[in-house]
Amino acid sequence: MQERPLLEVRDLETHFFIGKDIYKAVDGVTFTIHAQETLALVGESGSGKSVTASSILQIVPDPPGKIVGGEIFFEGENLLERTDEQMREIRGRSISMIFQEPMTSLNPVFRIGDQIAEAILLHQELCDASGKPLGKRARKRKAQEQAIAMLEAVGIPDPATRARDYPHQLSGGMRQRVMIAMALVCHPKLIIADEPTSALDVTIQAQILRLLRQMQDEFHTAILLITHDFGVVAENADSVGVMYAGQIVETAPVDDIFAHPSHPYSQGLLLSIPRLDQQGQELYVIKGVVPNAARYPAGCRFAPRCPICQQRCREEMPLLRELAPEHFVRCHFADLNVNATAQAAAEQNGGN
Repeated sequence: MQERPLLEVRDLETHFFIGKDIYKAVDGVTFTIHAQETLALVGESGSGKSVTASSILQIVPDPPGKIVGGEIFFEGENLLERTDEQMREIRGRSISMIFQEPMTSLNPVFRIGDQIAEAILLHQELCDASGKPLGKRARKRKAQEQAIAMLEAVGIPDPATRARDYPHQLSGGMRQRVMIAMALVCHPKLIIADEPTSALDVTIQAQILRLLRQMQDEFHTAILLITHDFGVVAENADSVGVMYAGQIVETAPVDDIFAHPSHPYSQGLLLSIPRLDQQGQELYVIKGVVPNAARYPAGCRFAPRCPICQQRCREEMPLLRELAPEHFVRCHFADLNVNATAQAAAEQNGGN
């Protein structure tokens, strides 16, 4: 029997109430993550990935945002039933988050070491060798020592000196390493990494992702990786959830997504990736844009952009159904039109 998931999100709905409009940013999202697993949520900007992450930690700005439905189980307990004080205990200790741009998360007026040490002081019981709780000054000293050790663990050179630096004195890659150190210092069971490398150049991006994998192996942490980059998914994920217009439209083990993408949106995203064996060919483009979250079309939300759309798609919302073991897809015709998007791409390139 498979063990209980570490995180289980069921029918999550997070809406934003702005004026007379209701923006359904997350609208019935369901997925699970097991211990030490990496699940990637992938999709275009505006698909609802980051709002899903913020909902798990309950840091959606309220107003105008509000979680209006669903359940979020972490280690078997529904986080939506926890008090604000209980959630503050969970954030950082059990679940940590790495944001896209560290300069928006690091306090510019405090030294790096002090910010990491603060997380330790907030969430850890610091004791001496006999197990007796340390006094205030000894706690601060030990927290600083642990902060420096964590900076060293994430590959920052001369960590004792860097701990005395302010965020603006570090490069983008270094700041992202600091964010990883801060996220891991209390050994959380789950890390939410929201586009953790999108602001970095390719070389630094690879270093940061390799570091995350190393830290995951060392601390046995599960990761929810939010990205729009299927290259990042291929290198780092165990399973994938493809999001579109506030919904999961396909979820499967990572190898299955690449070998047998079954939703036309997943197929389009993969066809949009540049390939060395297709030099000189025009890249496939998914026509149109993600719909306004306050005015989703009737039926399938991808229908206005879908190359295989039929009348049923415009009228009836498809359910997320199991197409193969552990492979779920939200499409009426997924099992009939596996190559339809590829055919559309060939037509776009003049039949080549």
